Amino acid sequence: MSKKMISLAMALAFVVSTAAVSFAADCKVTAVDGTKVTVDCGGAVSTVEGTAKVGDKVTVKDGKIQAAKKKKAIEGC
Repeated sequence: MSKKMISLAMALAFVVSTAAVSFAADCKVTAVDGTKVTVDCGGAVSTVEGTAKVGDKVTVKDGKIQAAKKKKAIEGC
C-alpha cells in the first residue's frame, strides 16, 4: 500500500512541476506605456510590467517580463 502512495505522490509532483513550467510563455511586445507592456502570446493579449521595446521577444512569468533565452547553436563536424 505504501509503495502505491509513494508512486502516486511522485507522479503528482511531476505533473505539478511541468505545469508550472508551462505557464512561462514566449510572447512578442506590441505596445509600451512606461513600465506597462502589452504582449501578444499566441493570440492572447495581456498587459504586464517590465521594460522592453516594441517587437522584442520576451518570456512572461508571474506577470512580469524577462528577456527571451537565446538558444545555443549546435556545432557539427
